[in-house]
Amino acid sequence: MPSFDVISETDLQEVDNAVNQVRKEISTRYDFKGSKASIERNGAVITVLADDQYKLGAIHELLKARIVRRGVDPRCLDFAEPERASGDTLRQSIAVKQGIDKELAKQIGREIKDSKLKVQSAIQGEQVRITGKSRDDLQSAMALIRGLKADRPLSFSNFRD
Repeated sequence: MPSFDVISETDLQEVDNAVNQVRKEISTRYDFKGSKASIERNGAVITVLADDQYKLGAIHELLKARIVRRGVDPRCLDFAEPERASGDTLRQSIAVKQGIDKELAKQIGREIKDSKLKVQSAIQGEQVRITGKSRDDLQSAMALIRGLKADRPLSFSNFRD
């Protein structure tokens, strides 16, 4: 039976490249001269340190622009609330979303069942497998999934005939 997988993967190397570009721009920009602004990536978490809310917002905009330029969807970033750090600075953690969580997988399965397509969905860890009898049904399911309002970018892999 034909099938495909719905996945949500973020290329961490491209995220790392974007963080390095932002770090370089922070070191050269005039409005960041003499400030304690910094950005670093540790695993799937980006940590931003800034003097005030204005500089934190500027780093956000730089990061989003660089991530888009590197070909990564900015919906993969999960911004936490900024917290006070030592020396009267602000620290914020930004998680890079990987995989499909259970709620989104259930939503995908529910949408497929409600659409009355002749396909089945199965949750397999951090991905959803869609199987059907014909390739046309699977392509209709792909179009349906592309139209969903998801909090992260979804892509398709492992298409088998």
